[in-house]
Amino acid sequence: MTKSKHQAVGVDIGGTGVKAALVDVKTGELLSDRVKLPTPEGGEPDAIRDAVVELVGRLEAPSGTPIGVTFPAIVRHGRTMSAANVSKAWIGLEAERLFEQALGRDIHFVNDADAAGFAEDHYGAAKDASGLVIMTTLGTGIGGALIYEGVLIPNAELGHLEIDGYDAESRASNRAREREELSWEAWAERLQRYYTHLEFLFSPDLFVVGGGVSKSSELFLPLLRIDTPIVPAKLRNNAGIIGAAALARGV
Repeated sequence: MTKSKHQAVGVDIGGTGVKAALVDVKTGELLSDRVKLPTPEGGEPDAIRDAVVELVGRLEAPSGTPIGVTFPAIVRHGRTMSAANVSKAWIGLEAERLFEQALGRDIHFVNDADAAGFAEDHYGAAKDASGLVIMTTLGTGIGGALIYEGVLIPNAELGHLEIDGYDAESRASNRAREREELSWEAWAERLQRYYTHLEFLFSPDLFVVGGGVSKSSELFLPLLRIDTPIVPAKLRNNAGIIGAAALARGV
């Protein structure tokens, strides 16, 4: 059994599901089965809080185990400053305090894309990378995370960069591909514009591409022509859980 000093609980709150697991933050491996509940209808704060309390209880983690929680929002000093696919009641809410009071201990509250990017940098596709790593998740929108030499730079809303007069995610997200029934080649042209712009702005050393569509990365990543190496994410649906746990433990 891994020593408790290397354990932490990761909770990943999404628009459709809330999932959690006990994590070995030394290796990035799950120490328990992943437990999951559907996100409560309407995504109200108290209902999601109760779901998280139930899941943490199911894990039976040792007393005092750090807990990290991800959420699809800009998170500043424990407050949620936006809300994606959940109730607008989250906007401006002292969310970290809400969960700390319910769980009876300190937690680490973090944006979901930031947690996933941190996990990929420490345990996944960017584990051996140096310099600036940019993680982008191509899904309903485009999430982003910046990690420089292992340090997370939080709340990079990379999907909202304006390109050719549009929010990038409105044209280049996976939802846009599906909505407009774009071929892989046509979508890759939009991704080319997006990643060329990111490359110009940030001069990264590596791009990591996540989101469910990354499972089909061989159909679109080879079509891109950029100088920066670009690779698919490795940790899939566990990235948020692992990243939240690692950040809570102070890896």
